[in-house]
Amino acid sequence: GCFWHVQHELVEAERKLLGRSDGQITARAGYAGGNGGKGTGDPCYHNLRGQNDYGKLGHAEVVNLKVPTSRYGDVAREYFKLLGPDGSRPDQFGDRGLEYRNLIGVPGGKESPLVKQLMEATLKEGDKVDFAKGKGSDADVKAMVWVMDTTAHPFFRAENYHQFHDGFARGENYPDAYNDLNDVLKIKDTSCPAF
Repeated sequence: GCFWHVQHELVEAERKLLGRSDGQITARAGYAGGNGGKGTGDPCYHNLRGQNDYGKLGHAEVVNLKVPTSRYGDVAREYFKLLGPDGSRPDQFGDRGLEYRNLIGVPGGKESPLVKQLMEATLKEGDKVDFAKGKGSDADVKAMVWVMDTTAHPFFRAENYHQFHDGFARGENYPDAYNDLNDVLKIKDTSCPAF
């Protein structure tokens, strides 16, 4: 789903669970899960030029995170805590469709040994979702998480103006220390056009 709130929550998980300082944060907002646009450059947010529009390429808004295998289940639990009792994200309001579907990318996809930890994590958080093998450009299905093979469906980092952004919900303004992580981490911007 929409990457802004998710990125904030995963940054907090990196700090709390993994003991990372601001300079060690790996959570990045981006795009993944599409079949279109391979070999045409990085997917971009909607723009007036229509250049590599992530939605038209079948990608969803996602957050990439580097997690030690030994802590994967703990971080997965933080993700599942974001879901309401019906498997939807309460902070998303009307965000529905291909661009907002739930997907998790791991090397090997549904065949990855990490999937067992995903299953255990969702059970500990109330078993709110089902899992399916992502094939790319998959539909937005309520209470479904598409498990993508990151080799076939890699992550593409979003433009800097999407990184460490305030949340979408009213009053979901994060501290300046969070919003300023772009500067702290010195993230080079993508080649995507501004709107």
